[in-house]
Formats: sequence, C-alpha cells, structure tokens
Amino acid sequence: MSCKHVSSTGKVSLLQRSYQELIYSLLASRAASSKLITDDPNGLNVCLYCFNGGCCQERDHAEIHYQSTKHPLVLNIKRSRKKTEVCLNCTLGCASICGLLLQPQRDQPPQKITKLAIAAETEVDRYDTETQVHCYECGADNVDKQSGRLPQVVDGVLKANTFAKQAEVQAWEQEITPCEHTLCLQQEAPRQIESQDLGHCSMCELKENLWLCLECGNLGCGRQQFGGTGGNSHGLKHTELTSHAIAVKLGSITPDGTADIYCYACNEERTDPELSSHLAHWGINIAEREKTEKSLTEMQIEQNMKWEFSMTTEDGKELKPIFGKGFTGLKNLGNSCYLASILQCLFSMPAFADRYFHPQGSPPATSTPAEDLETQLRKVADGLLSGRYSYPDSDVISSEDSPYIPHQKGLAPAMLKHLVGRGHEEFSTMRQQDAFELLLHLFKLITRSPHPAPAQDPVKAFHFVMEQRLQCIACNKVRYRSDEQDNISIPVPVRRKLRVINSDDSDEKPKDEFEPVTLKECLDIFTGAEEVELTCPACSSKAGFMKRSLFKTFPEVLAVNARRFELVNWVPTKLDVPVVVDDEPFNLDVYMSSGQKDGEELLPEEAGTMAEASEFVPNQLAVEQLEAMGFPRIRCEKALHATGNSDADTAMNWLFAHMEDPDIDEPLDLKPTPGGNASTGADPESVEMMASMGISAPQARKALKETGGDVSRAVDWVFSHPDDQGDFQDEAAESSGGEKTIAGSSQLPARFRLSSIVCHKGSSIHAGHYVAFIRKQLPEATSDSWVLYNDEKVVEAVDIDEMKKFAYVYFFSRV
Repeated sequence: MSCKHVSSTGKVSLLQRSYQELIYSLLASRAASSKLITDDPNGLNVCLYCFNGGCCQERDHAEIHYQSTKHPLVLNIKRSRKKTEVCLNCTLGCASICGLLLQPQRDQPPQKITKLAIAAETEVDRYDTETQVHCYECGADNVDKQSGRLPQVVDGVLKANTFAKQAEVQAWEQEITPCEHTLCLQQEAPRQIESQDLGHCSMCELKENLWLCLECGNLGCGRQQFGGTGGNSHGLKHTELTSHAIAVKLGSITPDGTADIYCYACNEERTDPELSSHLAHWGINIAEREKTEKSLTEMQIEQNMKWEFSMTTEDGKELKPIFGKGFTGLKNLGNSCYLASILQCLFSMPAFADRYFHPQGSPPATSTPAEDLETQLRKVADGLLSGRYSYPDSDVISSEDSPYIPHQKGLAPAMLKHLVGRGHEEFSTMRQQDAFELLLHLFKLITRSPHPAPAQDPVKAFHFVMEQRLQCIACNKVRYRSDEQDNISIPVPVRRKLRVINSDDSDEKPKDEFEPVTLKECLDIFTGAEEVELTCPACSSKAGFMKRSLFKTFPEVLAVNARRFELVNWVPTKLDVPVVVDDEPFNLDVYMSSGQKDGEELLPEEAGTMAEASEFVPNQLAVEQLEAMGFPRIRCEKALHATGNSDADTAMNWLFAHMEDPDIDEPLDLKPTPGGNASTGADPESVEMMASMGISAPQARKALKETGGDVSRAVDWVFSHPDDQGDFQDEAAESSGGEKTIAGSSQLPARFRLSSIVCHKGSSIHAGHYVAFIRKQLPEATSDSWVLYNDEKVVEAVDIDEMKKFAYVYFFSRV
C-alpha cells in the first residue's frame, strides 16, 4: 500500500542520528512496562521519526505518541517463538521445560571464553520476526517497506539493540588486563618442571588445581573452589613466604596461549603478554599443553548462574507460582537482582504505589521519556502492580505428568537501571552491587526529582528524626542535637559458638557458627549510651561525655540495615549471624527520646568547637609502641588521629594500608576544612559523598571531624568504629528560613510490623544473589502470607522464619 509520507520521514532521519540515540529511544519508552512488547500478539510500534517505542494494546501508547507529535509512520514489530528446540535430556521437544537446548547448527564453531560473559541463544535462534509499516494519518496498515526512504530506516531499526539486549551483552563482563608485575616479571634460573600428570603441590599431594609460580617455578595448590575442586591455599602460602606475585594455573593452559594468571600483589586476575616464553623458561611447551580444568572465568559463570534460593518445599515439590496484580517478577539483566529486590519492596508500599501507579492517567509530558525518572518509575509501577504482565510463560508447555510449573517471563527494567546508574561509578556497571546502597541512592534521586502538587515525595514515608544527647561526665551539663534520617544501620553482635573439629576432616576448615541474637538486642546496642573522649567547653574537663541517640519521631516505614560484617584484612566479610525478628507487631516506645529534662543545664552554644581537631592529643602509649616499631612520629600521630586515637594495633594496620599516600609524611593538619560547617567541621559535599557509600550523615560528620575532613580517611575511620553512631546536628536550627516541618511522627504508641525483607546469599554483598520476601494477601486468601520474589519467579514462600534471621535489609511498617 502506498503512502505520501514515505519520502519525507520527518525532519530527523535515522541516518542523522547515532545508533546510541536509536538504542536509547527504541524500547517502549512510554509503554507501561519494560517488557519487550514485541512478544505481545499486537507487537511494538516504533516511531520512524524519533524512534520512540510504544505499545499498541488497549491503552495504545503509540497512538498517544502520534497525537502529541504528529509523527504518522511507525514500524510494527512482532515476533514469535520458533518451535525448533530439542531437549538434550529426553529428545522430546520439551526444551523449555528441561531447560537444556540443542542449539541450531551454525557455520562457525563457538568462540573460546575470553571474558566473563554468558553465551545464550541469539534472537535469530529463538524468534521469527514479522514487520509492517503503518501510517496513522493515511490509515494505511501495510505500507510498502521498499518505497521512498523506508528501506534504510527500517533496516536500521531492526539492527539496533534495545536497552535490554544491550544489557544482556554486557552482563557478567569482566575486563582482564596485564599489570606491572606481569609486564616486569623477573624469573630465577631455569629448570625443568614436572608436567601435568606428574606434578603435585610442593606442600601436599594434590595433583589438581595447581598453580605455577612464574618467578621461581614452585608448584602450589590453589584455594578450594566452587564446584568441589580441592585446594589448601599453598600457592598463596608460597606468595606470603617469598613475595612472588605471579602464578599460572597449569590445568587452564591452552595451546593458543590462554590461561588463568593471578597476581597476588594486585589480588586480581591478570594477563601475561609473554606467557609462552615465561612458561618455556620452566621447560613447558605451550603448544603441547591440553586444557584439563575449568578456568576461573568458567567457574565464575557457573557460580553466578547457580546462585539460587530454594524454590521447592520440604518434600521436594516445586513451589507454585503466583500470578495477578502485585505479583509480577523482574527479569535479571545480569547481576541486577539487587535492583529487582529493592524495587519489589518499595512498590509494595502504599507511599510508592500511590505516587507512581496511575493506570488511568496520561503519560508524563516529556520529549525525552528515556531520560525522565518520573516516566520510568511510573512505567515500572504499572508493570509490577497492574497484573497485566503476570501470567505463565506461553513458551512453556507443561503436561499433567510434568512436575514443572511454568513461571512468568518477567519485566526487564533496563531503562530504569540505566537511568539510575548513569554517572555513578558502581551502579552504571553490570557488576553485582550492595542492595542497601542502591536503596539510599534511589532515595536521593527520587527526593531530588520534581513532585508537583498534589503529588508528594514517597521517600518522606521513611523520614524521621534521631536526637543525640551529650552529657559531660564532670559537670553534667548537656547538649541535644537532632538529625533527619531515612534509615538506621544496626550493629549485630557476634558471638561464635564453640567449634568441634572432627579429626577425620582436619584438612577441611570448619564453618563458623554463631549464637542467635534478637532484634531488641541490636536496637538496645544502637540506642545504648557510650562514653566518648571530648573536652567540655563549660568546665574544661577532659573526663569525657556520655552519648546516646534515641528516636525523636518515628517514620511510617522504618528501613533497617543489619550490619553482619567483620573486617578481615580490612575487607568487610559477611557473617551469618541469625537475628530473630518477631512476625507480630512490636513496640518502639522505649526508644523514644524524652527531650530535655527539668533541671538540666545546657552547654553554651559556642561550645560547638569542643570537639575540634585542634584539641587532639595522641595516645602517648600507642605513640611509643609505634615508634618502637620504627614508624616516624608524624606517621604515628596521623594514624592515631585517623583511627580514633584507640590503640597501636589499629593505627599500625592503618599505616600499612596508607604507606603509599603522598602526604603520609606531612605534619597533621588540624585546621577546620574550608567551607565546613562551623558546628561540625564537616564539608556538606563530603558528607553527601560518604552518604552515597551507605554511611549515615551523623557517622560521616563524626568521621570527617575526626580526620580533618579527609574523605578517604573518614571512610577508614567509620570501618574502625562500626558501633559509633556519629555526630548529630540540629538542622532545624540551621535553617535560615521559617519553621521547618519535623519529619515523622512523635505520637505514641509506635508499633511496627515487619512488611518485607531483602535477603542475600553469598560471602560478600558484592557477589551472590538477592531476593525479596514481601508480606501480602494472596488471591482468594483471607489473611496475609509471605511471597518470595526471586527475579522473574514469584511464589508463596516457605520457611520464612529462617529467611528473616539472615535478612540484609528489613522494612517495618507502622501499624
């Protein structure tokens, strides 16, 4: 069918725009969900002028786009799943059930794995694609795609990746590069090394997982690895004894010159451009090598793909999927489970649902919906809460005899992830991230975004005020300071159980077990009184102060981060300490601040400088101990100042970590930071920078004050003082405007009930897998149940009491 618009495809043509811009616009920018709507029978309409993607379902966002822009031509894209898959498990064509696919034959053999990337079926392997050009103005339903300028434009649209596909390509990627230690490797005198079958660890009898020191030729076994590969870490032990940094895994060497190379000095996997000659130095001909073991990359992929929370009942039956409004899953874009878990929890709360879920409302008026946070949050809200996309995967055919229960495909929040992570050092990557840090980052972005009346910032539901009370031990005078917060981070006490080591398994390191603690115990520690070293401005006593922080107001939703970490070699290591949280409502009245008491005398206001760094007096005993170890006095004082003036051991560890600092030998600068707050000595920008790392404002102010405003040292100080709640300032008093509305509510009783949790499996918050458990009323149920959101899988949860014990983030709603 002909159309008069085909020769003038708008003021802006595809050829005048970059593919990045096309990718940025293509994926259903205003459509109600991030789902690839090309899977819908009606397909996806892509505007051929601005390349905005819109659905053509009952709400027809593509039509709305035409009405607002008068861009008449669209490319309708439909795709259907190919039926050519064969199950490798039973060869009966049930590949979608068993998940084992016989890939179609390709002309070229598959490439070797050279980066951390999961190779999946391609779009061509999985789908048949059908396209048509429609014209809204002419009413033409099938415009000739070969007419006018359409061939170039249509071809460009079909070749461009969407956000979701672009994210999949980047998923799991890990760039591996050489380092100074591989580039400048110095080898000892050459000798012949026992190869492959004959070689074994120099410190034990292991013959697999062997690592060759490229400097001296020592063979040492590696660490115990995922999948059951043994190891006693004798390669690492050799490095500690000799300081030799570079080792290669023998079983990973291939004839084409690739291998696992690890630099213990950098603590990173590296490449060696001269690997062939370095191996020949020890009598190893790389051309004769045969790869016999999985590489680190392959094992990392296997581990990432196998992180899984239990999806079965105690008797082995698979948990039944749940479908309907509020039960829509989110597809994993590659290490994006931290984002999915937080989004599920937030949009289950009334404040976020009321703010962003408007099923009958018009899309936000913006010319760049892909860059508009309001549009993307409303899109996710509609996708999660409408139930429109919560249905079983139609590509999976399950019979009565099959135990498999089809799950939903899930929505892919690729645009929101890109928008939230844009410009952020961590969230812009495809690596796993800390879910709690993401929560704080989202809070900041949402609060800064516009909320035109009558809309309100949903983050205000999390806001409350903490009040800090300082009392001089000598003269008993007091000071009160308040700080508005949107979360608390509670310390979890660590009490290890006695371990019984079985003599038969002496080579296996026993796993630590911990005594359970209650939520009340954690809150008692968080709000407990502690002694701090400060000089009183009223009586000049150096006896110190008693400090305690309590709630001045309570929020509608209390976000709690449970800190289950221990510093091991200055690296935060996660500990599985069980925290017992009651399922019934509990009262927080006991943690309410009573304010200034009758008869209490306040410290003078000018005493805000009482904790200034100019009064810092280093711990003399610690200085003497450090000087006896050979450290210069300037370094000793600087280390004690950075670590809270505690003890020589802590200061020594800090010195080892900062030996390369360019200013390590400069005298300690105790002058206030330029631009800093007079009462706190903390630069607001530095406080905000630390807040983006998940550090509360009071902790950031205290750390910056103790370290002279140096952000990197302040972060070290926070890790060295995990139980210090920080320094609170009265923001209301600082406000130059009128009266400031106090966040939260001071009404009692303050009763809270657990509404959702984010759980994590893995030894580090930056690896492993996140899921969410949310309390909801199931369809056709009369009472609340717990629902597990595991990426796109949504099922009724079992054993929730066990999951609550090890949650990473808790959300408590006021009742």
